[in-house]
Amino acid sequence: MECKWYQVCPMKRYYEKGKINAKWINNYCKDKWITCIRYQMEENGKYHPDWILPDGSVDEKLKNL
Repeated sequence: MECKWYQVCPMKRYYEKGKINAKWINNYCKDKWITCIRYQMEENGKYHPDWILPDGSVDEKLKNL
């Protein structure tokens, strides 16, 4: 089962463009999405920029994509 936000999540777009490793998608979007910081923030209506990775770390290289 995948995260309900996957189809609109920037992680999907970054992965399809080859900007992030498949481990992010496999470990969070397709498996343990309940542990994804992005998922938790979305569910709580909290702002989170696109370049925050599922573990909560920030990847500034993704900022302008």
